[in-house]
Amino acid sequence: MAAVLSPITRQVSKEPRELQRVCVDIRLEDVQDCLVYDRRGGSVPFKNLYQHTKSVIIFVRNFLCYACKEYVEDLSKIPEDVLKGAGIRLIVIGQSMHHHIEAFCTLTGYPYEIYVDPDRHIYQKLGMKREETFTDSGNPSPHVKSGIFAGQMKSIWRAMTGPIFDFQGDLHQQGGAIIVGPGAQVHFCHFDTNRLDHMPINWLLQLAGVQQTLDFSKPKIMHV
Repeated sequence: MAAVLSPITRQVSKEPRELQRVCVDIRLEDVQDCLVYDRRGGSVPFKNLYQHTKSVIIFVRNFLCYACKEYVEDLSKIPEDVLKGAGIRLIVIGQSMHHHIEAFCTLTGYPYEIYVDPDRHIYQKLGMKREETFTDSGNPSPHVKSGIFAGQMKSIWRAMTGPIFDFQGDLHQQGGAIIVGPGAQVHFCHFDTNRLDHMPINWLLQLAGVQQTLDFSKPKIMHV
């Protein structure tokens, strides 16, 4: 009888040449009935996002975070046929109110599914971190182009010039990424320790079954 393999429910601390894994307890049962909201304010249970297919779900810090903006800009460069070919859904979840979704998608060019968890129920129950931790050995996200000072100034300016002055989420909340489904299968997870600790997108896609490596250094062509 073949051995039963446990799902990969591990956090990744990114090293230059390898993935160093630390166990993380992920219980989808705790969050499956939590509601997330689309850009129109319509609610769906979290489990609907992965029940019938494998999904790559990215949790961002807040919609004003410059690092999250630049990361999602690179997510927007993933061709639709790449996702369809691997049979996966790409989903972003934020923690603002739903009325901020449209502007964030316009700003980043992100065309795929996006929801919000404004009360951070899923963030909290999955155990995502709420404070930033920086280490000397950490490697910053290859998808973030702005320096910390310039990036923070951009975030503050967007907050001040937006139609509603708010920071579109808890500024201390960190994000993460999970690969789940179909059903309650958890294939992989990573919880960010700080704003620059995003999982490299190509690594995520390859873990989800994508067979090619994408070039995120090229600007996205916007059709207007």
